[in-house]
Amino acid sequence: MRMRATIDRLAVPGASLYYEVRGAGPALLIIPSGNGDAAPFVPMAESLADEYTVITYDRRGFSRSPLDGPVGDDRLTEDAHDVGALLRHLAPGPAAVFGSSSGAIVALATLERHPGLVHTVVAHEPPLASVLPDAERWLGFYSELYETYRRDGVDAARKAFRAGMGMETTTKPPRRTELPPAELAEMLGRIRRNHVFWFEHELKPYPAYRPNLRLLKSLASKLVLAGGDARDTFPYRPNTVLAEHTGNAIVHLPGGHVGYVTHPEAFTAALREVVRP
Repeated sequence: MRMRATIDRLAVPGASLYYEVRGAGPALLIIPSGNGDAAPFVPMAESLADEYTVITYDRRGFSRSPLDGPVGDDRLTEDAHDVGALLRHLAPGPAAVFGSSSGAIVALATLERHPGLVHTVVAHEPPLASVLPDAERWLGFYSELYETYRRDGVDAARKAFRAGMGMETTTKPPRRTELPPAELAEMLGRIRRNHVFWFEHELKPYPAYRPNLRLLKSLASKLVLAGGDARDTFPYRPNTVLAEHTGNAIVHLPGGHVGYVTHPEAFTAALREVVRP
């Protein structure tokens, strides 16, 4: 039986954020990845809601969180401030934050800008090309990917993206954790539309973001660097660099880059232990 969520909106500068709240207990906010939509994280949220107040939301400009003006010059800072606004609005004290992929980059930016609002930030495979020894190669890859998108369209660019990332050939969830058909179709339609926004506004700037490594080291007690099974792929590598700078070991979460989809029970069970206050 599906868990009923409390659904509402929060007005923030330049956008209206759609969010859902489930459960009771310490606050845990989940930042969506590059698709920007809360729905892929609903099974995780429902599982964790027996112990946590789980907050999911659509990032600004994606799905049900429309902008009320032009796209800002510094979307990542706006994304981080949105997390801060949601936590101030919904969390009674310092909260846990989880982000995967692009959402992990937002999570790191949130830790840098709003450390007092969090007790734990889990950054799962942030694609921070900027920190790698071969950064130029990977930033070039993202630039080429953008050109593929402009020339050949979303589908061709997504295929090239998955091949370059070394991502799983199958990213479908187990049937038992799939959303109901109508809800799934609605989500996939939103995400399809979101791809254009992501290619236009996040594909190149987010991997190029340079985190403040000295600041992250000073906040290492709040930071959890997490990675999956595919340690030889690009998405895993940036956290190895962050681990060297912060002194934090990389915590294993089951599955690959989207383990929360392909291995939902094992991934969520491991995350549950990581985010406990």
